[in-house]
Amino acid sequence: MTEPPRGVGRTEAIMRATLELGQEIGYAKLSIEAIAARAGAGKHTIYRRWPSKGALFLDSLLSLHKSDLDYPDTGDIFADLRTQVHAAIDLLGNPPFGPLYRALVGEAQYDPQIAAALNDRFIAPQADMTVARLKKAQDQGQLSPAFDVSLAMVILSGPLYFQFLVTQEPLTHEYVDRVLHALFTGMGKPS
Repeated sequence: MTEPPRGVGRTEAIMRATLELGQEIGYAKLSIEAIAARAGAGKHTIYRRWPSKGALFLDSLLSLHKSDLDYPDTGDIFADLRTQVHAAIDLLGNPPFGPLYRALVGEAQYDPQIAAALNDRFIAPQADMTVARLKKAQDQGQLSPAFDVSLAMVILSGPLYFQFLVTQEPLTHEYVDRVLHALFTGMGKPS
């Protein structure tokens, strides 16, 4: 078995240290110095790879995102959305991803580069998959041709992010089912 290049191992150690410390002390108290010490790396090594703590945190968190959030296509848009959104809230609702993601979204409010990177690398791809799946269902006659699928994405994600970020109540499958029921009642099937 061949060993990964030294840079790859160092990068993984730095990202692992970032996530460990993020879980232990929280994002606000996280420092490049502490990460470097935990990873056995120099601060300059970290700053050569990442321009800021937020950029490092984003890369580290997205390295955890190994679960498959692609949409199934069973021919039943309600069941497919339900399966996908349940998988998403299972990821967001549990450590380590959930609390760390909440901290990253908080950081994005103050750092436009982190906000843009988070949108480009995680939020927009997920939204694009949702819109594509809704459009396909619309083309198959499962949804009204007049329904705005881009707006459906916003209507679907809004209550989830509200509960996750604002009220910080647990995201449950039952809550998702209620949101989907409300969304689909408004969408209506073509007559």
